[in-house]
Amino acid sequence: MLTPQAYADLVRLEEFLWQAQDPLAAELLEFVLDGLHVLTHQPGVGRPLAQGQRELIISRGRGGYLARYVHDPARRRVIVLRIRHQLEAGYTDTEI
Repeated sequence: MLTPQAYADLVRLEEFLWQAQDPLAAELLEFVLDGLHVLTHQPGVGRPLAQGQRELIISRGRGGYLARYVHDPARRRVIVLRIRHQLEAGYTDTEI
């Protein structure tokens, strides 16, 4: 499950790639969603963060994307909070 903020992050990242005329722009959504699929079977795979959050690295060549998420075992679901490129500055607490 993507939060509205995570979905907006995907749109922002895709727009950036289109503006940069990156040929991978058309594949970004599928690539990130494929990377997130691992969480359906291994929700604890990401590195632990504060407040019960975790962060998954979705590698792509020399870079990649980071997906911040929480696992709700009682409801058997993962909620993706935010997505960013690895080279972007980190998020502030008010952004999550």
